Amino acid sequence: MSAQGFRTESDSMGELQVAMDALYGAQTQRAVENFAISGLAMPSRFIQALGLIKAATAEANQALGDLDPTIAGAIIRAAESVADGAHDEQFPVDVFQTGSGTSSNMNANEVIAHLASEDLGATVHPNDHVNMSQSSNDVIPTAIHVAAAVACTEELRPALNHLAATLEERAEALSDVTTTGRTHLMDAMPVTLGQEVGGWAYQVRQGEVRVREAMERIRALAQGGTAVGTGINARPAFGGEVAAALTRRSGVRFEQSRNCFESLSSQDAAVELSGQLKTVAVSLMKISNDLRWMNSGPLAGLGEIALPALQPGSSIMPGKVNPVIPEAVAQVSAQVIGNDTTITVAGQSGNFQLNVMLPVVAHNLLQSISLLANGAQALADRAVAGFSVNRDRLEAALGRNPILVTALNTEIGYELGAKIAKRAYAEGRPLMELAREMTDLSDDELTRLLDPKTLTAGGIPGAD
Repeated sequence: MSAQGFRTESDSMGELQVAMDALYGAQTQRAVENFAISGLAMPSRFIQALGLIKAATAEANQALGDLDPTIAGAIIRAAESVADGAHDEQFPVDVFQTGSGTSSNMNANEVIAHLASEDLGATVHPNDHVNMSQSSNDVIPTAIHVAAAVACTEELRPALNHLAATLEERAEALSDVTTTGRTHLMDAMPVTLGQEVGGWAYQVRQGEVRVREAMERIRALAQGGTAVGTGINARPAFGGEVAAALTRRSGVRFEQSRNCFESLSSQDAAVELSGQLKTVAVSLMKISNDLRWMNSGPLAGLGEIALPALQPGSSIMPGKVNPVIPEAVAQVSAQVIGNDTTITVAGQSGNFQLNVMLPVVAHNLLQSISLLANGAQALADRAVAGFSVNRDRLEAALGRNPILVTALNTEIGYELGAKIAKRAYAEGRPLMELAREMTDLSDDELTRLLDPKTLTAGGIPGAD
């Protein structure tokens, strides 16, 4: 680009060239040049949270009598446009930047100051006005919490509830379908498909509860602690005013942290939430892998269900169709588990009064929330809702399952049961046939004890 495509900006370190069409200023430009590391910009959810915070802080400063209403109004309008996602391309700072996220805070201050100055026709200063009563050290932790809370509320929890409801609907519809249970990947006592799918549904419901409970700590905001937690340069009421304004703007209840020293120096709430996201990921991977096993085949595998055929599965084998959605969700789960490890390490980097891995916490935490939300939605709509059941395959396998002899334990004892099971397996004969030969039980008793409804109900077979 020619020199005509740049303008000269300055900060406390001197002058430098900034692209003519950039809304940011010198400090952002320095960060772009210094942190050319990954090409990953901060997540849009995080940028939008910064916009919400800058609007809320301007409201609070005006309410407390520290910021001229005209300037506050211009800042609020500019910040709202950032919160609406209108200027995401003006936030080019790399995730791997200064650990406090100062560059991202100043990026927001400069963009909002530029927009507000144009709106007002007078200078709005990025530090003196937009950053009034704030420090990067409380803005960035607050942005992490706000972005995560809003993303969980708007994306993840609805997606988990949708997946759970879809699983519950399928469980109800499949409550009369009996299949062979498996432990250690080996044949075990029967269950209904409704019981199996219902177990998945409860996993997902519990995951949503875990996320919801972890959000209680995420709702507490560092704003008002400023540089080190003491609240220097901010009025005592400032943090509470900001939390109230953010609650109004986001629809999510926030409050000022009871201890800003803890909120600046640690990321314990983010670590906790990430741990619960990891648990959700583990649940989704278990469900995905069960679906893959049940769908395997269709001839040489289990072939118990058929997942929706969504796309060709091979570039060389015509007609092959793969379980692509469960595979994608399993990869999502692996990424979230890895993100949790990164966040755990980052959480340990709270040295004295400040954690210095805040940007990477923001990136990984928000990515995990988004991935799980999208993965849960896809699993519900493109796998669970549409799989069909091969009832003939299930019934044929169930009838030859020697482990059904377990239901006879109370009548014939474990030792005789073991002999019947081993012989049935070795000779490839139905259990009922061997039980007639090797026990004194009548056909009526055997039919009653080995009824699928009895086998899947639990308790003592045949007992009142």
